[in-house]
Amino acid sequence: MSTTTIERNPVLLADRDAAKTRITSRHLLLACGVAYAVLYPIVNDLIAATLYDGYSRMSQAVSELSATGAPTHTFLTLVGPIFVMLLIGFGIGVWRSAGDKRSLRVAGILLSAHGAMSFLWVFAPMHQREVIAAGGATSADTMHLVLSAATGIFVVSSMIAAAIGMGAGFRIYSVLTIIATPLFGMLSAQTQAIEAGDPTPYMGLLERIGIGAWLVWMAVFAVSLWRRRSF
Repeated sequence: MSTTTIERNPVLLADRDAAKTRITSRHLLLACGVAYAVLYPIVNDLIAATLYDGYSRMSQAVSELSATGAPTHTFLTLVGPIFVMLLIGFGIGVWRSAGDKRSLRVAGILLSAHGAMSFLWVFAPMHQREVIAAGGATSADTMHLVLSAATGIFVVSSMIAAAIGMGAGFRIYSVLTIIATPLFGMLSAQTQAIEAGDPTPYMGLLERIGIGAWLVWMAVFAVSLWRRRSF
């Protein structure tokens, strides 16, 4: 029985196996997505929320950690660019993993654009809820709401584009995440209660469920693309 050239040549076999295991720049860029998903809750809920005396993860929004006047505002402002670069890098990694999948290239562009837009958060911190309830909201608070809406659009549209370009299993998982993320985001939007100075029970929990669903999706997406061959 005849054998192929590559089967007769152990050197070629070794080269082929090495190519499968070699960590490339594409892999490192995809790892940015996993790093983002892991670091986000660590920085916000583990570090910042702990440093903010009296802060409630259950009833307060994540944005309140970086609010003007909050004790953790400076810390989160300084680390913000890290998340910007991670998201842009992940988008580039998705683009480089797309091959002939146009929808994946679109997903990569949307992720990188989302990352670039995220830099604007530094110019639009909300005020602390006590200030807003007292009528002290400014244009920064309005811009904060606009950026929140834009973020939701980027998140959902990038998930849709990614789902189209991936297999059936990931597509079903993405649909569930696409439903969950904006749903919990809308349930947590209690702007009127904050403006009125009323309590916002479960606001923080609901928001974190929606954000968490997206972060887990991003990590799963990165790992799924990691396994694809380089293009």
